[in-house]
Amino acid sequence: MRIRSLGVIDDAVVELSPGFTAVTGETGAGKTMVVTSLGLLLGGRADAALVRIGAKSAVVEGRITVAPDAPAAVRAEEAGAELDDGALLVSRTISAEGRSRAYVGGRSVPAALLGELADDLVAVHGQTDQQGLLRPARQRAALDRYAGEAVAVPLAKYASAYRRLRDVSAELDTLTTKARERAQEADLLRFGLDEIAAAEPLPGEDAELAAEAERLGHAEALASAASAAHTALAGNPEDPEGVDATTLVAGASRALESVRSHDPALAALADRMSEIGILLADVAGELAGYADNLDADPRRLAAVEERRSVLAHLTRKYGEDIASVLAWAEQGSARLAELDGDDDRIEALTAERDALRAELGELAQALTDARTAAADRFAQAVTAELAELAMTHARITVEIHQVEDPDGIEVGGRNVAFGANGADEVELHLAPHPGAPARPIAKGASGGELSRVMLAVEVVFAGSDPVPTYLFDEVDAGVGGKAAVEVGRRLARLARTAQVIVVTHLPQVAAFADRQLLVEKTNDGSVTRSGVRVLDGEERVRELSRMLAGLEDSDTARAHAEELLEAARAGR
Repeated sequence: MRIRSLGVIDDAVVELSPGFTAVTGETGAGKTMVVTSLGLLLGGRADAALVRIGAKSAVVEGRITVAPDAPAAVRAEEAGAELDDGALLVSRTISAEGRSRAYVGGRSVPAALLGELADDLVAVHGQTDQQGLLRPARQRAALDRYAGEAVAVPLAKYASAYRRLRDVSAELDTLTTKARERAQEADLLRFGLDEIAAAEPLPGEDAELAAEAERLGHAEALASAASAAHTALAGNPEDPEGVDATTLVAGASRALESVRSHDPALAALADRMSEIGILLADVAGELAGYADNLDADPRRLAAVEERRSVLAHLTRKYGEDIASVLAWAEQGSARLAELDGDDDRIEALTAERDALRAELGELAQALTDARTAAADRFAQAVTAELAELAMTHARITVEIHQVEDPDGIEVGGRNVAFGANGADEVELHLAPHPGAPARPIAKGASGGELSRVMLAVEVVFAGSDPVPTYLFDEVDAGVGGKAAVEVGRRLARLARTAQVIVVTHLPQVAAFADRQLLVEKTNDGSVTRSGVRVLDGEERVRELSRMLAGLEDSDTARAHAEELLEAARAGR
């Protein structure tokens, strides 16, 4: 892994070999930045404050060896990444403005993808994880993880039924709590539909009535105009001497007929004149018929206006025209049918809710049985690991119980509270020595004991659900003396089957490492730069001496360091 411009680290290469690697250094040297760098490669949150002062960006690059058929490799290839000779090249860049970019196998990817890959590659544990282990939810999750398929299968069924119950309950709550609003809406719809049905509007009726009202309202003017036009075209029978358009056109046509044979152009004009005469006769006839048929009945006009008023009342309330009113009525009928069907829907949902609660009760009981069966094995396995960590007489037990709740689901003949993971409350209890009562680890475990409990739990997981790499960030806090030696020995054993990286202040732990990395800083008077280098031989003795006594050149400290290294080599 290469780190550039991250915190106090200017430019460093961290070589994390197989086996057990210990990362040490003085307080403030930048050990935390090594862990932070790994966290960034694993999809951790980017923060502009991590960028070294004066740098434009921080960059972390890593080369992770993976099997081609490993889940992480398959997921990376699905995202377009390519393996480089059996390794996955991962990079994360953070700009001084806080923007972050992630790359896997040469392909730009969302940072969330790194988190997905990390689930199959690395188990990270720090002091905050110790506090997390105090939460009952984390303890339940630990037991479920240990139980494997025995819990995972019923839990998946339970989770599916729980989600459905949540959806059904939400819909049922909406229908029942809004009953008043639904009733009011139904009443308004019924009133409107009844009003429209009583009027019986027809499509296009409003436009037809508007045209008829316009005609009836101007009947006298229309009749007078039609009569005057007819007289102008066809003449007045009471005035034989009067001149009209039809007579004049007929005279013009006769004048052209006598000479049309002498010129084709004049013949064409004669034909057109003949057509004009025919057209005038037709228009005159239609004008006469229009005037004779025009209805000027005031009673009909009053009836039309009254009907238009009825339709206008509908368009004011339900649409801009009758077509819109009829569309509203169609939609309203469908919505009313839906509202009227809500009672049936409520009945169906209530029945489904009750059935789901009964099903959840059975599934919750199956979960309890599976967890109870796994709890004894889990407790025995963790207790055995604690014996290896200088807690020879300590005993771990797993308590599983439910909380009674009258509104809960029925499990084992009782109504109990339930949630997304079942009805069980899971709690780890620790009896640190014979005769001591078993108490919840949240109340009865010291910092050093909690560190070892967490390590024991992780070692148990390593046997049942292994990951390739484990990262422990000062999880040995609060541990010292013989207990620290046993922690180092157990980490060395874990490293036989996985890569183990430990950031530690304890020389007893660091001595068991296959490789020790020193994070050190130099000060040029203005800028502090940290680097990471591998310690061998004399350098490792000096660093362990510093960790033991704060004195690199003390003969006593050196002798103690050499003795510690020899004991660690013999005890692996």
